[in-house]
Amino acid sequence: MNTIFRKSMLSVAGLAFAGGVFAGPIAAHANPVDAKPVAVAVQSAAPKPQGDQSHITLNDEQTANVKAIIAATKKAGLPERAAVISIATSLQESKLENLGHLGDANDHDSLGLFQQRPSSGWGTPEQITDPAYSTTAFLKGLKQVDGWQDMALTEAAQTVQVSAYPDAYAQWEQQATDLVGQYWNS
Repeated sequence: MNTIFRKSMLSVAGLAFAGGVFAGPIAAHANPVDAKPVAVAVQSAAPKPQGDQSHITLNDEQTANVKAIIAATKKAGLPERAAVISIATSLQESKLENLGHLGDANDHDSLGLFQQRPSSGWGTPEQITDPAYSTTAFLKGLKQVDGWQDMALTEAAQTVQVSAYPDAYAQWEQQATDLVGQYWNS
């Protein structure tokens, strides 16, 4: 009985295969009106923004700094995601303002769009306050982070910046994404 059962199952499988082989080309020419739509889940390449999002209205200087960050990202041959991470980082660090020495309000010797420190090897004060240079320095650090393209923005930014507030970058992801969308091709 076991042999008969096995032969029967093989016969059914053979018929199913043969039916698929012959029906496949026929089905390919079926009337498209009879076709049923199929839902396909598409996963975005970039992770979704995390947590509550913040937003500020930009002035001309801040908009120019956004454009400088995007230009430096393109010059480095990096994708839009790198610009999003860079802009969100700068939004958190300086609100996209190219900050000089802030006196008593200064965090150590932090300067520029990314609040980079000359004493930590980011460059001279003149270099760090040049938006193209500071962005390139940030991107150089970002490229050294394995898997930065697929990780949460706040994790990528924190790995480069080593901030006392590592989760703060996430709140700027939506605005940074919108700004890149607005200025990447302009």
